[in-house]
Amino acid sequence: MSDVPAAAAPNRRKSRLDVFIARMTAQKLFLERVAEMIADVDGPVLELGLGNGRTFDHLREILPGREIFVFDRAVTAHPASIPDGDHMIIGEIRDTLAYCGPRVKRPAALVHCDLGTGDPTADLAKAAWLAPQISERTAPGGYVASGIALDMPGFEEMPRSADAELGRYWLYRKAA
Repeated sequence: MSDVPAAAAPNRRKSRLDVFIARMTAQKLFLERVAEMIADVDGPVLELGLGNGRTFDHLREILPGREIFVFDRAVTAHPASIPDGDHMIIGEIRDTLAYCGPRVKRPAALVHCDLGTGDPTADLAKAAWLAPQISERTAPGGYVASGIALDMPGFEEMPRSADAELGRYWLYRKAA
């Protein structure tokens, strides 16, 4: 019998709970780090995917005074975690993001994309249409935090922690 606990075994399969916790940890740390880094970058925040509203709620806490536009196909969040009607954009994100310019008015300092499914094929297909739209809507010097790997020319992929690696979470910075 080995003296190494099962949790520390190097080739141990990671449970879905392990991956979820790693993704949430990486997401929180990335967003808090980026909140400081965008202090001198003009523009709103775009939150792609409201879900339960936890990330939106955290963003408005760490970025007080920053305008946050939220995109989702439907609103299912807790009432305390829903933006006002001027900042909640409802519909298929592929369509609403493409035509949000008149409403959002300027490129974003931060785009947070929480649209990953964990299915590599589905996420690859989503990234193909999503990356160009995000790139177009990100301000020079702005950041993209994403649960989907994105290929965006003109962006630098930022270093990731072990939690970000396990949790499938990426951070990019657009060239200034």
